[in-house]
Amino acid sequence: MDVIVERAHTLKQSLVDFILDAEGELAQALEVYAAAQSRRSNTDNTQQDLIIDRFITEGKVGDNSPLELFIASNADLSESDRNLINSWHRSFMGLFTITQILPDGLELMNWLTAKHYIVLTAKNYIVKSNSSEKQQAISRFQIGDILLTRISPLTENQWIFSGPHTFMGKLGKPKLAVAIGNFKDNYKSHLYSDAPDLLEQAWQSVEQYHQQFVEFFGSDEITLPGYQLNKKIVEFQEIISDKYLKSAGLDTSKSLDEMVAEAGISEEEITAAAKEVGVDSSAVSQLLSGKNGNQKMAAPKVDLPADLRKAEQVTAISHPRWGMIFLPTYTKFKTILLADDWQSIAGAEKLIRYYLEDKSINAYIWHLLAQKYPTQLEKVLQNFLPSPEFSLNDDLDKLLQEFGKPIEPELPEIASVPLHLHNLFQEALAEVNKSKPKAKGQKQVAKGFQRG
Repeated sequence: MDVIVERAHTLKQSLVDFILDAEGELAQALEVYAAAQSRRSNTDNTQQDLIIDRFITEGKVGDNSPLELFIASNADLSESDRNLINSWHRSFMGLFTITQILPDGLELMNWLTAKHYIVLTAKNYIVKSNSSEKQQAISRFQIGDILLTRISPLTENQWIFSGPHTFMGKLGKPKLAVAIGNFKDNYKSHLYSDAPDLLEQAWQSVEQYHQQFVEFFGSDEITLPGYQLNKKIVEFQEIISDKYLKSAGLDTSKSLDEMVAEAGISEEEITAAAKEVGVDSSAVSQLLSGKNGNQKMAAPKVDLPADLRKAEQVTAISHPRWGMIFLPTYTKFKTILLADDWQSIAGAEKLIRYYLEDKSINAYIWHLLAQKYPTQLEKVLQNFLPSPEFSLNDDLDKLLQEFGKPIEPELPEIASVPLHLHNLFQEALAEVNKSKPKAKGQKQVAKGFQRG
């Protein structure tokens, strides 16, 4: 097996050299891809190596991938080499824990999907660590260590490390929950890349949430004072929880005592868990009793962020793909667009820049404004940029991409999450609350996929 692993790494190095030595369209495609990725995250040496590794499978040169171009440029490759390289289109990023040390590699579990992988390494093979001055030998890894890395197929059931890794060592539940939350923020396109069934369910949950929002509010957009909107969101959340429980086959008319008796746990345990999850006690009872063994996903709690509950006005916008968006400045932005002289409005330029730069203002909000106020928005941007020739139809998406905004929606935070992650986040919160009493105004540990 060492021979196959060594051959895979030799091919991979040739592939990297092919990319770095390229000219013309391939070099230009790498430059554009790297620039887009660099805008979204810090680029140290490890990140630069990772960008190249991701470009190999995610990049496009016309209709071809860099892998396909490499195969076409090396006619002397054997059929087995070509098949192996083609299989690398299935490479993916994951946050892995080491579950077993093998004589010729490691067994890893992807925390995002709970799937297990055998990753083989040649004897004395070295994986680059996140330090450019230091290398971490495979032999020094231990069971329970966490790795942020990419893996690529070697055979049907075996894999190899694809690119550099970030070694995190052993993490307790709170720090692991934070690491998963960071993964979600930085690698959204890789959340469930090795579990398309989970990804499909997550997207379906976003669409279902949107439908329920429209049914409850009568529109996909509503503006209310923060405290009023918070009350409506709480009411809406209760309805969602009730529907969620009924879909799980539970009788929501049962009393807490009946649920306790069926679950076989204490009322105190249910109450404590309910406080963490943010839904009624019967919902937590269902989660703890595990009555619905076929259920793979759990619906996260959706809250109006605490700082918006005191806002004078907050606009809530729901979309079947972009998810839920809360904007305390949406009304003011529309006022800017409708003003005869927008530059006379206090804070107008600062707000426009905020809408361009802040990650919370996604491309959908800009497209929505462009749809409702095309003439006004185009004129404002022409003056603000300044660029008299700026055209919404031709230039808006380019502008948004320059500011690091994805044009296509990424899985939003309201999406349901796998049960093992849901449970991890709740256990992490409970652990933090037990170890350190929460003082007024103290922030909780990051909830990963859940809004807080």
